[in-house]
Parts: sequence; structure tokens; C-alpha cells
Amino acid sequence: MNARAAIAPTENKKHQAHETLELEQRQTQLAGAPSVEEIRQRAYEIHLERGGVHGRDQEDWLQAEQDLAQKYSAS
Repeated sequence: MNARAAIAPTENKKHQAHETLELEQRQTQLAGAPSVEEIRQRAYEIHLERGGVHGRDQEDWLQAEQDLAQKYSAS
């Protein structure tokens, strides 16, 4: 197998992931919900507020979703 053949599947997966992310962002924006990027940013803020302790990324993400859902429902 040559190097190009080995790289192609990885690049294809990255492209598919990027397309999926774009689709998710469009759907949430249309629904009046926070975008994935907004959730990501809020989760990072929560992470920093806790002192940057690692290993609680899922909790941070879920808290960010909850915070933003409340923000969007109040708007």
C-alpha cells in the first residue's frame, strides 16, 4: 500500500466529520437553539471556571447545553 492510499481514508473521515458538523450547526440555528460552536465555547468557559481540571468534559458539555437551552428559551 502506498502512502497516498493510507492517507485517503483519514482525509475522507475528516471531510465527513466537517460536513456533519456544518449540518448540525445549520439545523440548530434554524431551530432557534444554540449551535455546536456556542456549546463548545460555553463548555470551555465552564472548564476554566472550575480551574481547568481535566476529565469532566462530558459534564461540562451537558452543563453548557443546559445553560444555553435556558438562555434560548428565555429569548
